[in-house]
Amino acid sequence: MAFSILRLDMRAPDFTSEQLRKQYDCALEMCSWVDDKGFDSITISEHHATEDGYLPSPIAFGGAIIGRTRTIRIGVAALLLPMYDPIKLAEDLAVLDYASGGRFGITVGMGYRPEEYEMFGKDWPGRGKLMDECLEVLLKAWTGEPFEWDGRKIHLTPKPLTQPNPPVMVGGMGRNGARRAARFGLPFQPAVNTPEVLELYKSECERLGVEHPMLLPPGSGEMIWVSEDPDRTWSQIGKYLLHDAVTYASWQRDGQHSLVVSSSETVEELRAEGKFRILTPEQCIARGEERGPFTDVILFPLCGGTPPELAWPSLELYVDKVLPHLPKL
Repeated sequence: MAFSILRLDMRAPDFTSEQLRKQYDCALEMCSWVDDKGFDSITISEHHATEDGYLPSPIAFGGAIIGRTRTIRIGVAALLLPMYDPIKLAEDLAVLDYASGGRFGITVGMGYRPEEYEMFGKDWPGRGKLMDECLEVLLKAWTGEPFEWDGRKIHLTPKPLTQPNPPVMVGGMGRNGARRAARFGLPFQPAVNTPEVLELYKSECERLGVEHPMLLPPGSGEMIWVSEDPDRTWSQIGKYLLHDAVTYASWQRDGQHSLVVSSSETVEELRAEGKFRILTPEQCIARGEERGPFTDVILFPLCGGTPPELAWPSLELYVDKVLPHLPKL
């Protein structure tokens, strides 16, 4: 089957308050629309202190999306766990679990930008230890049993609707993420498809006696748009896609590998690279057939601040001419 995913991060270079308001209005309208049209999930993300208004509060925005949808699953990938008070986060996610009927989940990550840790007064060198502590407290709080942490008496009510906990996956770029997911008995969703890391997760789960370990391989790493005239669409939205690519590239550190990372500096280079793909409906259908079962189709219509009037045509064309031809369970 093919998984149709709507991705949103709400960035908009050189934004004004009015422009950003239009982006949010459009995004929520898209969420409701793709829910009605049979998409499988909506993915939102999180970053802080950016120049383009990148979504800083996926919990708040996730609640807004829940209110505009009925059946579609909603996920945060990734939620930067060390930035949070884990008790408050546990409460917020429990509420979203009830409000969504179990449709809201998170993939937790440490993040990779020191300036975000500085902004929140968190210890960058100690981020691994902080990640473990937050994850441990989060899971313990969801049991509903009283406990003490950091000199505080904790008793979370109500317990989440979903037991033993709302959907939580551990993200990561390497071996530490695999070990962490196994140690906490949680599903692992690596950022990149590295065979040795995937095998490490499996072997650690076996060693620790984790029952029913769940490994979610990384996606294709391709962002998809659909157009009857790809050349024309590249000329219209290429600069927005390039902003997304260049910004992510500027955040990368040596040895770091994200799902979508580009070395392009021009729209022409970005198009040739093939990670941002504008396809005809026929090409998109053929892509799904070539990739076989469990193929993701990540549509990113508002990428890089793409204006709503340029974002909707791709989404509508995908629903009209591609989605009916993709295999479903």
